[in-house]
Amino acid sequence: MSSAPVDPSETAGGPRLGPVGWLRWLWHLLTSMRTALVLLLLLSLAAIPGSLIPQQGRQPAQAADFRKRYPGLSPVLDKLGFFDVFSSPWFAGVYLLLFISLAGCIVPRCFHYARTMRAQPPAAPRVLARMPQYERWTAPDGSGEVLSSAAQLLRRRRFRVAVQLGEDGWVAAEKGYLREAGNLVFHIALFGLLIAVAIGSLFGTTGQKLVLEGDGFTNTPSQYDDFTPGVLSSAEGLEPFGFRLQGFSAVYQRSGPQRGTASSFVARLGYTEGVDGTSRSARVEVNKPLDINGTRVFLVGHGYAPVVTVRDGTGNAVWSGPVAFLPQDNNLRSIGVIKAADAVDAKGRPDQLGFSGFFLPTVQLSSQGWSSTFPAPDDPVMVLNAYHGDLGLNSGVPQNVYQLNTRQAVQFKDSKGTPFARALRPGERMELPDGAGSLSFDGLQQWASFQIAYNPSNSTALWSSVAMGVGLMASLFVRRRRVWVRVRQQAGSGSEIEVAGLDRTAADRLTEEVAAIAAELRRKVSAAGPPADHDIPEPHHQEQQR
Repeated sequence: MSSAPVDPSETAGGPRLGPVGWLRWLWHLLTSMRTALVLLLLLSLAAIPGSLIPQQGRQPAQAADFRKRYPGLSPVLDKLGFFDVFSSPWFAGVYLLLFISLAGCIVPRCFHYARTMRAQPPAAPRVLARMPQYERWTAPDGSGEVLSSAAQLLRRRRFRVAVQLGEDGWVAAEKGYLREAGNLVFHIALFGLLIAVAIGSLFGTTGQKLVLEGDGFTNTPSQYDDFTPGVLSSAEGLEPFGFRLQGFSAVYQRSGPQRGTASSFVARLGYTEGVDGTSRSARVEVNKPLDINGTRVFLVGHGYAPVVTVRDGTGNAVWSGPVAFLPQDNNLRSIGVIKAADAVDAKGRPDQLGFSGFFLPTVQLSSQGWSSTFPAPDDPVMVLNAYHGDLGLNSGVPQNVYQLNTRQAVQFKDSKGTPFARALRPGERMELPDGAGSLSFDGLQQWASFQIAYNPSNSTALWSSVAMGVGLMASLFVRRRRVWVRVRQQAGSGSEIEVAGLDRTAADRLTEEVAAIAAELRRKVSAAGPPADHDIPEPHHQEQQR
C-alpha cells in the first residue's frame, strides 16, 4: 500500500507561509498591543538624543559649539541624524509605525465592542456552584415570579439582563461595559494626541526673544533670537503683530523664610494686530500669556540691563545704551559682555574695546568673593574686566552677543601689572590705562524674555489628554462582572434558587455585591420554611477555576 504523496510546500515544522500568509502574519504582529507598547517605548528612547544633543534647527549656535568640542564624534552623530532627531527618517519611521499599530489595534476592538454591546449576556453555566461567589436556598413554588423579581432587581442595579423561563430557568446579568469603553477611549485619545503632536511639529512655530524696556518686537523670523519653524510652516504664515515692552515690574518677599522669592512678575505691553492695527495694552504674567489669534506670547524670564557709555582713546562715544546681563542664580547675579567694534586708540589706530564681568543687584563682598544677596536692585554694582585689540568683531564670523572672544585680544593691566578690573555703581566711571578710553555706568534698565509660540493643535492635544485621563480612570475603576440567578424545580415542593457571580478583577467587592443581591431577592421571595440539611444558607466561595 503506497503512502500518500507529500506536499512540497509543507515541512516537518508545518506548512510554509506564502506571500499572503507572511503579510497577514506581519500585519497581526504589527497591530498587536504588545507591538504598540514596544513602539511607544522606542519613540520615547528615540527622543532622548534630541534632548541631550543640541538640535541644528532649534539651537544652531549650541550645535556648532558641540561640533567644535567633539570633532571626532560629531560626524558619526551627523550621519545618524542626531543633530536633527525629530526630522530624521528613522524617528519618522517609528512614529509612522506607531500610528499604524494603534490604528490596527483600535479599529477591530471598536467593532468587537459594538458587537458585545448588542449581544445578550452569556447564559448561566450548568454548574453555578463552581463560581467564586455562590449562594443557594429553597423557596416555595413559583419560579416565574422568582425570575421576574430577580430580573427587576438586577435591572434596578443597572445590569443588562437576559431571562430564560422554564423548569430550569435562569437570569443572566452583566455590568461594567464602561471598562472596555474607557480602554478604547484612552487609546483613541492617545492616537489623537499623537496626531496633535505631529500637526504641531509640522505647522507650529516657536521662538525666543529678549526685549529691553522701551524696545519692540515684530513677528518676523529675523526678529527672533532663536526661531524654530515647523517642517511645513513658512514665514508667510506667521501672524502679523508686534509689541513694545513699556515696562516690567517684579515684587519680591522682603522677609521670612521666603525672602527673595518673587510674588509677581508683570510685563506691560503695547501691541498691535496686523499692519495698521490699533495699539492696545496688555499685561503678561507667568502662566498668563497674551493670545493673539492663536499665537501666544509667554513671559519666561527677566533680568537687568546696565546702561553704559563707552568712549575710545579719542574721547568719542563708540557705544551707548543698555546691555542685557544674563542671570545665574535666584538672586540675579548676572554675567554679560560689552563690545565696541569701532573704537580707536589715542593715536587714531583701530583698537577694539571689550568688557566682561558680572552685575550684582544687591552687592555683598566677603571672603568668598562678590555675590548678590537679594534680586531687587537695592545696591547695584557692576564689576568689569577690560580688553583691547582684535576681538573678531569685524571678521564677518557671527558671534554670540553674550560671549567675548579674547583669543587675540589683550587684557588691560594696571600700574602694578595685575589684570585691570573695576567695580562701578550707577553714575561712576572707569578710566582705561594709557588713555585707551573709558566706560561710565549711567543707569539701569530691565529686560524680559518672551516665548512666542503658535501651535494649531493645542485644543486637540488638550482634549485628547483630558479624554485619556477619563478613559484611564474608567478602565482602572470600573469593574466588569456577571451575575446569574437559576431556579430549579425540586421533586417535592418548592424551588432551589442559586445566585452566583464572577469578577476577574475585584473578588472581595463582588462577594459583597452577590450577598446583597441574594439578601434582597430573599426578602422578595417568601421562604418555604427552614432550609434543609443539604441547603447552603451561607455564601459559598471557591477558588476561581481557569
